[in-house]
Amino acid sequence: MISYIVTIFFKIIYLIILLVVLLSWIPIFDVRKEPVASLVKIYNIIMAPFKAVIPPIGMIDISPLIAFIVLQIIEQLIVRILMSLGL
Repeated sequence: MISYIVTIFFKIIYLIILLVVLLSWIPIFDVRKEPVASLVKIYNIIMAPFKAVIPPIGMIDISPLIAFIVLQIIEQLIVRILMSLGL
């Protein structure tokens, strides 16, 4: 049961990252207006450690891609540990 909650939590994080990245490509969205502003705040909190370590390559920011990979590895480790404990 707890492993299922952890999986849902990570899916929400993935969705937030994906939405903000996609919305950044569309210039008609104002990031200062709700609900986009809340998504951007959460995105910035999640991405801060990745952006501190991974510099942009030219004009391309690959930190969301690296974040997806690292977060999936972390999710799998946590879920496997919880499953082995029967949670």
